[in-house]
Amino acid sequence: MKRMLQFLVVMIPLAVLSQTNTEVYLFDLSAKKHKIKVSNGKNISNNEGYDNQPSFQYQNTILFASTRDGQTDVVSYTNGRKKWLSDTKQGSEYSPTQVPKSKYISAIRLDTTGAQHLYYYHKGKNKSLLKDLKIGYHVWHSRNILVSFVLGEPHKLVVSNLKKNTHKTVDTNIGRSLHKIPNSDLISYIKKKKDAWEIRSLNVKTGETKRIATTIPNVEDMCWLADGTILMGKGKALYHLNPTLNSGWKAMELENKGKGDWRIVKLFDEEQFDNITRIAVNKSNTKIAIVAEPEISLEPKLENIRWIAGNWKGKAFGGITEENWSEPSGDSMMATFKLIVDGKVIFYEIETISEVNNSLLLRLKHFNNELKGWETKDETVDFPLIRVTKNKAIFEGMTFESIDKNNMVVFVTMKQKNGDTSIVPFHYTKE
Repeated sequence: MKRMLQFLVVMIPLAVLSQTNTEVYLFDLSAKKHKIKVSNGKNISNNEGYDNQPSFQYQNTILFASTRDGQTDVVSYTNGRKKWLSDTKQGSEYSPTQVPKSKYISAIRLDTTGAQHLYYYHKGKNKSLLKDLKIGYHVWHSRNILVSFVLGEPHKLVVSNLKKNTHKTVDTNIGRSLHKIPNSDLISYIKKKKDAWEIRSLNVKTGETKRIATTIPNVEDMCWLADGTILMGKGKALYHLNPTLNSGWKAMELENKGKGDWRIVKLFDEEQFDNITRIAVNKSNTKIAIVAEPEISLEPKLENIRWIAGNWKGKAFGGITEENWSEPSGDSMMATFKLIVDGKVIFYEIETISEVNNSLLLRLKHFNNELKGWETKDETVDFPLIRVTKNKAIFEGMTFESIDKNNMVVFVTMKQKNGDTSIVPFHYTKE
């Protein structure tokens, strides 16, 4: 029985992933002077089943794992062309990665027998490495130094020296995201503490680890930009953090808008995908690959967004926010909103969502604390519908996301004085 449990511990992480329908999306990336822009996206895997774990082999070549004929093989993608690099009938490959200063790529192979090892691959040939370690994920520090996530109870962070054939465990209870930190000799990894997950650095020579920042809650996938910025994704949002300016995510404290907080780079409201996981960028930071699940649209009916109804409270702009939505009736839902700071109302809103022309339309009007309107008498601020999904109502400039029956996030696009826009998440709890 004990051996069976150990076998399941090894098998479950990759077996579960292989059942997920995910796609790899490629976008143009601009990251200059701490301004990040993501644009011109396309689905480069476009394949039913598991397409995941992208890494850049070269500037315009991406490696990723992709399912075909009931198995998962390695694919390379370059400028619109895909090429299969493996076809292993006795197993499947995951986490393809270029080996530094070599002609090889490395990948985790999960055989039909249950064996799981790291392999070298080159021109259809392969060679097994580190047969004594059941590696789930890995990153190369250098040609002969490997840092890996080794499966077990608990999962371990192991540094292996291939020349000396040594393996040193430096931490436990870790996540799957392993990366070289730009402009340093360090590796980053995720430490899954009970209270909050951390991004930590590892010095492979000394084994010393240090805290860098707190992750976005329950998110373990990330990547680094060349300037030391970290990117993470959650839902339909891509976030960034400069850890040299701050050390944690303050989603509930929207009044603290320091550059060091996790802030939204882009909300993919137009793109039909959700649940972002893996992220990878090329060396020049001109391309970004994002893994996400294809999104299924629902009819634009109020019944499909009934979950918005309720009395919601949150914190924003140094105060307390209240947003109270009615149940659907008369082809509409209605809400009142107010912001209270230091015990005084700053402003109010009246909002409606109506069924109009086989779609939904969100309208609102603002009022100061004396109920004097910001807009003219007949003017409203309108947000046309983009899409309704199982847990989202996506309007142009405002997205409602249901986290669970008692928690909701509303993402609002706001214009800044300099003409730029920022996306502010309002986190609500139902009273």
